Order: sequence, then structure tokens, then C-alpha cells
Amino acid sequence: MAGARPERPGTTIPPRPLRADARRNYERLLTEARTVFAEHGTGASLEDIARRAEVGIGTLYRHFPNRHALVSAVFEDALADLLARSRELLDAPQPCAALVTWLRAVITHASEYRGVSRALMSASRDESSALARCSRPLREAGSALLVRAQEAGDVRRDVSIGDLLQLTNAIALAAEETPNDPQLADRLLNLTLRGLKPNQAPPPSGSN
Repeated sequence: MAGARPERPGTTIPPRPLRADARRNYERLLTEARTVFAEHGTGASLEDIARRAEVGIGTLYRHFPNRHALVSAVFEDALADLLARSRELLDAPQPCAALVTWLRAVITHASEYRGVSRALMSASRDESSALARCSRPLREAGSALLVRAQEAGDVRRDVSIGDLLQLTNAIALAAEETPNDPQLADRLLNLTLRGLKPNQAPPPSGSN
């Protein structure tokens, strides 16, 4: 008899349909992970998540081979909201305002779970991770909004969506580390956007 299909590294949902008991374990793990990550951040103990879901740590790793895979699965709900929001904003009459609105939504969602911003920044350097694959649709959605703003002449042509999302994650991380300043994220985003304007291009290298 042929051996079991090897698990693909970094996937968050097994390639074959789950049995009813396995599906229940999967859903319990996700539910507890959302709660634990919201309370303690994405660096929280995976053993604690498994214990709260009333399964063994081996069961957790069978469903989620590593921490990034579990964070990615938790982030998928927020991702769906962000993708839907980007599609709505593609018809907005002011492309730059639409881009700003979406970036604010990215910051808000990233702030829901402490550590997501840092994980997303790290995942951008590891294209094989589950979280990196989760972020690809996010980059595509943001790129469509960015291109509209660039074509309208509101954003410099040399701005990439990758750099913009890294800046956005950095802003979310800064806000996360400064909870006593709820306006910090908005101020930093406004400062960032000023540098994106075509008439605000930096001076040539070496100039004073």
C-alpha cells in the first residue's frame, strides 16, 4: 500500500479533506490561537494553545507545521476583509485617498494581534513560509490601489507596494510598542505619505 502523502511545508490546511474529529481539532486550535494571540501576542506558547484546545502538541504540529503556518491561518480572516476592502476602493473617485484608507485598514488589522506586524516583516524575507504566501494576495491588492494613485499623479512612480507594506508594518509595530499614544500610527502614516508625493522626491545623492 502506498505511503501517506507527505505534508507540504508551511501549508495551513491539509491537502485532503479532514475527518470530522480532525476538523474539530483544527477549528478548536484556530479558535484558541486567536484568543491566545490577542491576549499574549503571536509569540505565545504553542503548548498553551494546544492545552487550551484540549489536544496534544503533536496534533497542533500536524495541522500547523510551524508558528508562521498558525499565524497565517489566524490572519486569513483579516486578509479576506482587506482583500474585499481593496476591491471596493478600486472604484473610489480619489485614488490616493483610497490607498490611504486601505493602508489604515492594514495597520488596524495588523494591530489586532501583537506580533503580526513583526511576523509579516520577517516573512517578506522568506518566500517559502506560509505567512509569506498569505501576504502575496495582500501585495497584489495593494498594488492595484497604488498603481491607480500613481497614474493619477498622486504618488511617485518609484514607490513599490513591497516597500509600502514594509513601512505600514513598521508603523503598526511602532504603534504596538507605544499603546499610550493612540494617534501615533496616523501621524506616522501621514509623514510617510508626504514622502510619496511626486513633488516631494528626495534630493539627488550627495547633495546638501
